[in-house]
Amino acid sequence: MEARHLGRTGLRVSRIGLGTLTWGRDTGERDAADQLKTFWESGGTLIDTADVYADGGAEYLLGRLLEGLVPRRDLVIATKAGSVPDPYRRFDCSRGHLLDALDASLERLRTDHVDLWQVHAFDPDTPLEETLQALDIAVSTGRARYVGVSNFSGWQLAKAATWQLAASGTRARLASTQMEYSLLQRGVERELLPAALDLGLGLLPSSPLGRGVLTGKYRKGEPPEDSRGASQHLAPFVAPYLDETAGRIVDAVATAADGLAVSPLQVALAWVRDRPGVAAPIVGARTAAQLTEALSVEGLSLPGEICRALDDVSAPVHRYPDQDWSEL
Repeated sequence: MEARHLGRTGLRVSRIGLGTLTWGRDTGERDAADQLKTFWESGGTLIDTADVYADGGAEYLLGRLLEGLVPRRDLVIATKAGSVPDPYRRFDCSRGHLLDALDASLERLRTDHVDLWQVHAFDPDTPLEETLQALDIAVSTGRARYVGVSNFSGWQLAKAATWQLAASGTRARLASTQMEYSLLQRGVERELLPAALDLGLGLLPSSPLGRGVLTGKYRKGEPPEDSRGASQHLAPFVAPYLDETAGRIVDAVATAADGLAVSPLQVALAWVRDRPGVAAPIVGARTAAQLTEALSVEGLSLPGEICRALDDVSAPVHRYPDQDWSEL
């Protein structure tokens, strides 16, 4: 699999990443092992997890699998911290909480460092410079090789990245930002992606298949029994992308797939993988077979006319002050 630099850094990652959101909850050890082995044998390196996935179960499971199944040195392990199970405070990005969370992640992962450590979301109750100092400490102590953020808005990302660049050599440069991005969710193109491109951060798209909707599995109305849309705890996650607008985009993807003799999944994934600024979409699969289909996109490049057609049918509304404001 082709590798790409993660932003303006020396870290190289496979241009498709493996997500572990369901590991330790919906995905058991055998299926997770099959996925990890399949991913590694295909040349994949980037594994994305978080301390809150399955309440730490995803990290724990990944740590178990690293003992004998796949060499640790062959993987780029990325995890996140900052989300907390508190109904009154969804995020805690204080220096103390983040560093404690990192130590707990390392213990579950059975490793002395992670390759990429990310702040899971912006915490309005903690000064941003305090949050960023935790990233600096993680890098300076060797517990993290590179650092990034996730779910920051455009201004939050720009402020954080600029703060780190303002004292080059003493602060850890942000390598990446992880955000939802797909043909069904192009909101990052408004402000965040331009900021990331300008400041040298690589974008790691989560849910690049529109939470599974872009595979076409929901076109008949009722969700398949083994799908996320039929899952009690994941159905609300899928529901926002089952409206009429999404349906038109899914139909266009299916039409393109028919014309290219590939699957809608491959078309949707190739589209987001090759967008400007994207380092590696993060794919979450239920089985190794599903993952194999996603990984087969390595040999697919969409023709320009198909990319333009998909751009048009999924185009978000961007007006003042984002673009073409001089024509208003």
